[in-house]
Amino acid sequence: MKQTIGQVTYTLGSRGLTTVAVALFAYCLVVTESVMAAEAVKKVDKPAVKKPATSRKELKSKATQLAAGVAAAEQALTPDELVIAKKVEIGEFACELGVKVSIKADLRLPGYFDLEEKKLKFRMSPVVTSTGAIRLQDERAGAVWIQLANKSMLMSQKQGSRLADNCMSPAQMAVAQAMENNPPASLLEPLPVANKVVATMPAPTGSAAASPAQ
Repeated sequence: MKQTIGQVTYTLGSRGLTTVAVALFAYCLVVTESVMAAEAVKKVDKPAVKKPATSRKELKSKATQLAAGVAAAEQALTPDELVIAKKVEIGEFACELGVKVSIKADLRLPGYFDLEEKKLKFRMSPVVTSTGAIRLQDERAGAVWIQLANKSMLMSQKQGSRLADNCMSPAQMAVAQAMENNPPASLLEPLPVANKVVATMPAPTGSAAASPAQ
């Protein structure tokens, strides 16, 4: 049997067939490897597309725009609200059950305050009240801070409960101590009765003193 591979003609016997089969298999492997190598070269030569990097100036500009948007969203306070803001106690407050509240004034936006209690954070602004009590409120979170002369409290309108009670600054502690030493009179207690002074009329003199004789 004759077999031609390339330009060479072979006369094959039984052993020759096996040799040809092996040669054909080796030839197929060589061709396959050549094709795979060509594909790999194409992938390596293909330039990678780089994503444009964001510069620091762009990031800073976006941050500035975001801050400006937040500031614009907060409404300007009225003169009455600014008067209340000046009376707000700031600093650290010690409350019942070991709770601590911190209030800081926003120097960039007068009248606004940042209140923190544990992991809770609120953005507060003053609200005019009919009672004269100092009230701060975070409308979005539903939180209210009430400041009295001798104590303050933090309440949640959504939960309908107090988050912190009997909170006192150093100034409020002094007022609370003074009220304890000199408690104000209760409206339910009766007023003290003044001693009644009975005026005595002087005795008549002269002719008016004698009774007319009958």
